Amino acid sequence: MNGKISIGLLGFGTVGSGVVQIIENHQQELQHQVGAEVVVSKILVKDALKPRAVEINEQLLTEDPEDVIANPQIDVIVEVMGGVNEAREYIIRALRNKKHVVTANKDLMAMYGAELLTVASQNGCDLFYEASVAGGIPIIRSLVEGLSSDRITKMIGIVNGTTNYILTKMSNEGSSYEDVLQEAQDLGYAESDPTADVEGLDAARKMAILSTLGFSMNVALEDVSVQGISAVTEEDLEYAKQLGYRMKLVGIAKRDEGKVEISVQPTLLPKNHPLAAVNDVFNAVYVYGEAVGETMFYGPGAGSLPTATAVVSDMITVMKNMRLGVNGRSALPPLHEKKLKTDEEIVSKYFMRLHVEDKAGAFAAITTLFSENNVSFEKLLQMPIKHKDLAEVVIVTHKTNKKTYELIHSCLTDLDVVKDVMSSYRIEGVSYDE
Repeated sequence: MNGKISIGLLGFGTVGSGVVQIIENHQQELQHQVGAEVVVSKILVKDALKPRAVEINEQLLTEDPEDVIANPQIDVIVEVMGGVNEAREYIIRALRNKKHVVTANKDLMAMYGAELLTVASQNGCDLFYEASVAGGIPIIRSLVEGLSSDRITKMIGIVNGTTNYILTKMSNEGSSYEDVLQEAQDLGYAESDPTADVEGLDAARKMAILSTLGFSMNVALEDVSVQGISAVTEEDLEYAKQLGYRMKLVGIAKRDEGKVEISVQPTLLPKNHPLAAVNDVFNAVYVYGEAVGETMFYGPGAGSLPTATAVVSDMITVMKNMRLGVNGRSALPPLHEKKLKTDEEIVSKYFMRLHVEDKAGAFAAITTLFSENNVSFEKLLQMPIKHKDLAEVVIVTHKTNKKTYELIHSCLTDLDVVKDVMSSYRIEGVSYDE
C-alpha cells in the first residue's frame, strides 16, 4: 500500500487528543505496520476556537460533521465524541459512505452494537470497538482472536475504575463512601454526576458487550442484573476483611449448558483471588476457557493514552485489512440463541449482615428459617451492639440458588426479632466451580 491513509476524528476530548498524539509520535511504527503514512485530516469539534491542551493545526478543526463523514479523502473515522443518538447517526452515515469506523463508545455499542455491525457488514466496512470495554486492556481482541478456538465459560471483570478506586480507599483507610466519592470527584476519577459509575450502569454496558462476544450470543443491556456500590458501608468492608474477603464491584458472566447469567454487583472475593489484588483505578478481566483454563487481563481501564492505544490498535487492524482487501468480513452473527438462567439456576454463596434483638430465642428463629429452606451457614459472627438492645449477626452461607436466598431475605424482614437486614452481597470463589 502506497501513499497515505487519512483519518477523521469525531470528537477531540481526552481520548481524541491521545489518538492524535500517538499518530504523531508513533508515525514510524505505524508506517512499518501498515505500509503507508497515517495522517489526521479533519477533526469534528463543538467549538473550533476553544483553547486546547494539545497543540493542533486549526485548519484541521471543523464544526460541521459533513466535513468528516462525507469527506471523500477520509478512509477511517474514529468516533470519540461520546453520547449515543448523535454518535449512532454519524456512524451509520459514515458506514454508508463506505468509511471504516473505530469507536470507544461503550454506551453506543451496548445499545446498538448489533445494528451497527450489520450496517458495517452490508457496506463492506470494518467497525471495531476495543476501547469501549476496558480502556487500554486488549480484552475484545483477546476474546475474538486469541481465544477464538476455545469455549468461554465464565468472565469476571473489574471494568470500572471509579468504583474500584472508591472501594479500595474505603477498604484500606476505613473512610466512608461519601468522603471517598468526593475525593474521587476532586481528582477527576468520578464525574460530577457519578450515577452511571457508582450504580453499576457503566460496568453493565461493558459486560453486555463482553458477554455478546465471549458467548457468541446477542446479550442486551436489560439482560444484565445490576446493583451499585452506593449502599456499601465501612462496616461491610471491615467484616469482609475479618472473614478473609475483599469487596469489588464485579461483572459476572457465566455459561452453563447453553444458559447464561450476567450481573454487575458488589461482590466478596477471597483475598487470594487474583481480582482481589486489583486496586485503585485499574481494571482486570478474568476469563475461564474450557481448553486454556484461567487467564487474566490487567491494566489501566481509562485515561487518554491507554484508551487511545486501543483505538489506534483498532485503526491498524482496519488498515491491514485495507491492504489485504478483507474489510467488512470480521463481524460474525451470533452462533447461539440467547438463553438466560432462571433465579433457581443461579447458584452462589452469600454474605448477610443483620441487626437482631439481643434476647433468648432470636438466633434460633433465624437459623430455623435458613434450615427450613435447606441453606446452611459456612461462617458466622455474632456480637452485641453497644448502648442498644441489639446484636449484629454476620452470616456467610453455603451455596444456594438466588430464588431461595431472596425468599429467605424477604422472610427475615418479617421476623419480629430482626430489626434490619443491613446488607447482602454475593460471594465468588477462586475456581470456576466455587
